[in-house]
Amino acid sequence: MIFVTVGSQMPFDRLIRTVDDWAGRRQAPRLFAQIAGGDYVPRHMQWQRFISPAEYRRRIFESELIIAHAGMGTVLTALEFSRPLLVMPRRGGFGETRNDHQVATAARLAEAGYASVAMNEDELIGQLASLDQVAVSSAIASHASVELLSAVRDFISGDAQPSRDSGVQSHPFPAVGEELAHAKAA
Repeated sequence: MIFVTVGSQMPFDRLIRTVDDWAGRRQAPRLFAQIAGGDYVPRHMQWQRFISPAEYRRRIFESELIIAHAGMGTVLTALEFSRPLLVMPRRGGFGETRNDHQVATAARLAEAGYASVAMNEDELIGQLASLDQVAVSSAIASHASVELLSAVRDFISGDAQPSRDSGVQSHPFPAVGEELAHAKAA
């Protein structure tokens, strides 16, 4: 089954319409879409506006492919279950979100090899034509590491120890330590 999701915060009719049109023109595999409060109603796939968090996780776990917006909840859950992920970011200019932060997220996901990305409807149709080539990433942990949680707790509480040579707070993840130190100084 292919699970199509737009998350629970905002509709994304452009994504749903594109996948639905593709499904209507092809002998598409079984599709289920979670469409939120959009105006477009799919004709060629099963759908619900909203599903429970438990059902959402179950559908991702049981899916052969996830097609989604570039929302971090969906991305992290797909990566947790090591499912192929095809994302199309929402665009601020189309009123699908407040700004283009999902464009940057999608670009980074593609660069890191975590997802296949379609920046527009034509690219999405192209990706759907070769589903066997959609990126599959190795599974990630379902929770942050103990080291990262400890570093964040130390930063928040002010208990992080300064580094001897740079004045930057020391952490198991130096880049995180530098970012946190700069944020705290600002």
